[in-house]
Amino acid sequence: MQTRRAWMGSGMAAEHTGLERNMESRHLTMISLGGVIGTGLFVSSGYTIHQAGPLGAILAYAIGSLLVYCVMLSLGELSVAMPYAGSFHLYTKRFIGPGSAFTVAILYWLNWAVALASEFTAAGLLMQRWFPHSPAWVWSAILIGAVFIMNILSVRLYGEAEFWFSSIKVFAIVAFIVVGILAITGIIPIAGYEHAPLLTNFYNEGLFPNGIIPIFSTMLTVVFAFSGTEVVGVAAGETKDPEVAVPKAVRTTVLRLTIFFIGSIGVMAALIPWHQSGVDESPFVLVFQSIGMPFAGDIMNFVVLTAVLSAANSGLYVCSRMVWALGKERMLPAALAKTNFHGVPVYAVMVSMAGSLLALLSSVVAASTVYLALVAVSGLATLVVWLSVSACHILFRSELKRGGKPVEKLGYRAPGYPLVPIASIVLCILALVLVVLDPAQRSTLYYMIPFVGLCYAFYYGREAWRKKHSTEIDAAQ
Repeated sequence: MQTRRAWMGSGMAAEHTGLERNMESRHLTMISLGGVIGTGLFVSSGYTIHQAGPLGAILAYAIGSLLVYCVMLSLGELSVAMPYAGSFHLYTKRFIGPGSAFTVAILYWLNWAVALASEFTAAGLLMQRWFPHSPAWVWSAILIGAVFIMNILSVRLYGEAEFWFSSIKVFAIVAFIVVGILAITGIIPIAGYEHAPLLTNFYNEGLFPNGIIPIFSTMLTVVFAFSGTEVVGVAAGETKDPEVAVPKAVRTTVLRLTIFFIGSIGVMAALIPWHQSGVDESPFVLVFQSIGMPFAGDIMNFVVLTAVLSAANSGLYVCSRMVWALGKERMLPAALAKTNFHGVPVYAVMVSMAGSLLALLSSVVAASTVYLALVAVSGLATLVVWLSVSACHILFRSELKRGGKPVEKLGYRAPGYPLVPIASIVLCILALVLVVLDPAQRSTLYYMIPFVGLCYAFYYGREAWRKKHSTEIDAAQ
C-alpha cells in the first residue's frame, strides 16, 4: 500500500471516499465482460459479416481487439497507481485539465444513460415473446425497478448480480463455439450441408467478396461493440486489493473478449454464408436451429434478455459513479457524493436513473429530434474516453520521469510502453477519421462538437461565476 500511495502525488492522496471496497477480482472481470457482451454480439454481429465478408469481419474484430488491449493496459497501470471510482475524469483533471475532465465525465455519463434507455426498451420487447398480449412498458418498468434495487442496496450485490448475468452469457458463447466447431468438422450434422462445411465459406466467393473498404467501415461498429471494457477503471475504487485484482481483470478480460468475439464470428462465418447474415435474426439462433436444437429461439431470447439486463446493470453503476465523482470534485452539487451506510452513492444512482428515464421518454415522444441528438452525442464518448486514458498514461509516465521516480516501483507496469498508448491513440484517431468519411456516421460530429463546446463553456463560466462570487463575499466580510 505504501508503494502505491507514493505514486499518487499531490491532490490524489488516499482518502476516505465513503465507498466500500467490497468487490473481488471475479466481480471486476465479469463487470467488464458484462458491459461489452450484449446485443452487439448476439444480434448485430451478423451485419458485420454481411458487410465485410467472413475474413473481413474477423480482421475488423482483430483490429478492435488490439485497440482494446492497448487501452486496457494503459488503464490498468493508471488504475493500480490511482484506484479511484470515476477514474477517467480524475486522471484527465490531473494530467490534462479540469474543463476536459468535466467534459469527459459528462460525455461518458450521457453515453451510458442513453444506452440504459435502449436496454430497458429492448428488455420489454424481449419479454413480449413469452407474453405477447402484455404491454412492453409494464415489463420495462418491472426490470427498471429490479436493476435500480440491485444498484441501490450494496456494491457487493451489484457485483454478484453482474457476475451471474455475465456467467450466463459466457456459458452461451462457449456452448455456441463448441457446438459450432463440432458442426464445422462434420461431427454433428447441420442443415444445408451434405458434408463437413469446414472453411469453404471463407474462400468460395473470394476472400473479400465486398472488397477491402467494408473492413474499415465496419471497424467503427466493432470499436463501439467493445465499449464497456473501461468499466474496470471505474470499479477499481471499490475493489479489494486493486494491485492484484485490476491487472488480473485486464489480462483475463482482453483474452476472453478476443476468444469470444473472434471465436463466435469465425463459427458464424463458417456455418452461415455471408450473404445470408444480417440483423433480421440472431446468427446464434440460425446456427442452433440449423443443427436441430429444440427451443433455440426461446433459449437465445433468454440469453439476450440476460445480456440486456447485464448491460443495464453495468450502465447504471457506471453512470452513478461518474455522478458521484463529479460531486466529490465539486463539479456538480456535493450532495451527489453522499453515500448510505452500505457505501452506495444513493443520490448519484437516483440522478442517473432519472437521466436514463428522461432519455427513454425522449425516445418515445421525440425520437427524431431530442433522442437522435442524444444518441449522436453519446456515440463517440467511448473514443473520447479511450483517447483521454492513453494521453493520461503518457503524461503520467512523463511526470514520474520529471520527478525522478523509477517506474520499477509501480504496482503494475503496462508492457510495451510507449508503443501501447501511442498505438491506441493512432487507432482512435483512425476511427474518428472513419466517422468523417462515412456519410451515415458523419452527422454524429454535427451534434458532438457543439455539445463539447457547451460543456467547456458551462464549466469555465461557472468557475468564473464562483470566483467572482467568492471575491464579493470576501470583500463584504
